[in-house]
Amino acid sequence: MPAEPVGTSASVSAGALALLLAGLAMLGPFSVDTYLPAFPAICLSLEASPMEVQQTLTAYMSAFAIMTLWHGALSDSFGRRNIILISLAVYAVASLGCASAHRIEYLWAFRGLQGLSAGAGVVIGRAIVRDLYAGAEAERMLSLVTMIFSISPAIAPIIGGWMVSMSVWRSIFLMLFGFALVMIWLCWRGLPESLPEERRQPFNAPALWSNYWQIFSSPMFQLKAAAIACNFSGLFLYVASAPVLVTQHLGLGPTQFGWLFVPAVSGIFLGALAANRMAGRAGTRVQIMTGFAFLLLSTLLNVGYHLLQPPALPWTVAPLFFYTIGMSMVAPGLTLLVLDLFPHIRGTVASCQSFTMTMLSALIGGLVAPWLSTEVVFLALGQLALACTGFVLWRVTSSIQRPD
Repeated sequence: MPAEPVGTSASVSAGALALLLAGLAMLGPFSVDTYLPAFPAICLSLEASPMEVQQTLTAYMSAFAIMTLWHGALSDSFGRRNIILISLAVYAVASLGCASAHRIEYLWAFRGLQGLSAGAGVVIGRAIVRDLYAGAEAERMLSLVTMIFSISPAIAPIIGGWMVSMSVWRSIFLMLFGFALVMIWLCWRGLPESLPEERRQPFNAPALWSNYWQIFSSPMFQLKAAAIACNFSGLFLYVASAPVLVTQHLGLGPTQFGWLFVPAVSGIFLGALAANRMAGRAGTRVQIMTGFAFLLLSTLLNVGYHLLQPPALPWTVAPLFFYTIGMSMVAPGLTLLVLDLFPHIRGTVASCQSFTMTMLSALIGGLVAPWLSTEVVFLALGQLALACTGFVLWRVTSSIQRPD
């Protein structure tokens, strides 16, 4: 049974909590996907090269990854709610800075500040769910959050494309500023504190070092967290390559990024729905293996098509629909298995898992995507390699320790 929220005078329903956590998780996709259609406009406005503008994404993702190591640890010591509110305030300031940047170097800096603050909601949100729920209930809550959150990667690039076509690229970051203000108000009014003071960890160097060492030295953590990271990076490879894939390989305009993102997000929604329905009915191992079947089959079909045919709609984007179904089926169960490795420091575990996932995505987005995006078949092969790696890592963990 779910525990009651603690440390707050107002009760919150499971549905309201899912909406809040999904809204916090949306900061990430909105921060990445909304401004992708604006890359050409940013190049012209700031007199920057495409590679320099691409590095604004790397600056964001790298900072996001580094700070995710700290969001959970800070919330383990000072409370979940406090850290989320402070991070939202920093994100709002960073968004204003991005909107006012007049040189690419300033955009790098403020994108980095966005990255430092944007991850608090998604990292701490996982810890909040596990604080309040257990077992199948926790899986259902995580999948419900994913279902609500999944609309953001679909609408973000579409919104960005329309904003660029009707206004200037700076309006995108003003919109993100407004979204942050709304989330500050909603969290102030309705987000519960799920970690009472008596369960908080000391915030000092010896305690932090002990916790981080305990987590990162665990082979089971490394294997399970890396499996999640590889699955997500297979999707992020296409997200980071979207400006080239959509406009050059598919010949579409800045308002047509939905051709790539709608199938992907539809798959995320349906995969999360399937995970929600399977929670408590099928074992965690069955759910994860079913998800990997979707991942591997979709990537094999993707490679096979592009070895024989040139990029074309809808065949180039259709495999992403099935890939993201599998990704969303694997993620809830595997994430809970990671969090339950160290139940006394779940916030720090959530941080370390998010760091692993985000750092790999940053490397994929900044180094691998520009190279593989020259040919669509290279993107398909890269995604296949990441899916196969994730599956092998999971099989190693399941052979060592079979989940319930």
